[in-house]
Amino acid sequence: MKSIFLALGLAVVANVAPAQEFPAKPVRVVTQFPPGNTLDQAMRIVSEKMKETGHPGLIIDNKPGASGIIAAQAGAQAAPDGYTMLLAGTGMIAINPYTFSKLPYDPEKSFRPVTNFLGSAMVMAAHPSLPANSLAELIALAKASPGKFSFASFSAGNSSHFAGVLLNQRAGIDLLHVPFSGTPPAVQNLVGGQVNTAFLPLLAVKPHLDAGRVKVLATTADRRSPLAPNVPTFEEAGFPDLTIYTWAALLLPAGTPDALVAKHNADLTRALRSDEVRDRFRQMDFVPLPTTPEEFSAQLRRDSRRWAEAVRLSGFKAAE
Repeated sequence: MKSIFLALGLAVVANVAPAQEFPAKPVRVVTQFPPGNTLDQAMRIVSEKMKETGHPGLIIDNKPGASGIIAAQAGAQAAPDGYTMLLAGTGMIAINPYTFSKLPYDPEKSFRPVTNFLGSAMVMAAHPSLPANSLAELIALAKASPGKFSFASFSAGNSSHFAGVLLNQRAGIDLLHVPFSGTPPAVQNLVGGQVNTAFLPLLAVKPHLDAGRVKVLATTADRRSPLAPNVPTFEEAGFPDLTIYTWAALLLPAGTPDALVAKHNADLTRALRSDEVRDRFRQMDFVPLPTTPEEFSAQLRRDSRRWAEAVRLSGFKAAE
């Protein structure tokens, strides 16, 4: 009998030991964004914080293109040894399943959630020539002249597109959607007056806001940003459904052992909850959003329902 208990004990130790020693080398984080973007900066901030406690750090592997499908496939096909994580954006996990007829990955079955990483709100910015200085005034204008006014997005089939779709539906208006291939051209056309409004990250329009080249009507955050304290939230304006954070979460390939998921969650949560990371994120208008794997799974289900409705209302289908 003693030998049986000894064998069981050794088995437990064998299962726990890899997690205790892990990671012995830097962890690769696959992202769908090009090099040099603000999420890369945020990842490096967290990596620096993790190194303070002996973690070997994170290495960013940029795989842009195809609405995040290239990165997602790379993350799903990685070895489930804990040394490859996927930084998964809202579009990749919560929107793509409703805009593409088929995907080479399953948002739930192909991955194991580790934690939400950060959230970023958008603002509804407007050209100064628009005769509306509040969301209520814009809605009144749009109702008086259906189809006359426009909103830009930084990409068709993404959160900035569907935020406008939801606003149209909830407010009973008909703003024309004008998609662009990225944030810079959307900002350029807004500043140039080719579009009336746009759903964009605050930091993308902040220099133009300060210079008077755009005005901002509302933020999708759940509270006013310290970077623009005079800008009300959509909830304050009577549209709680427009409280939207585009998030980025960290996932591991399906089959990764529980102990490695828990180790990653503990290391990342410790860094994301630090005052230093929070303050540095705030300068980029990011919010740290550490969660348990179970909490993120529940959030994903909630967000997926909202984006499924927005996709249905828009009738949008991705070109494949």
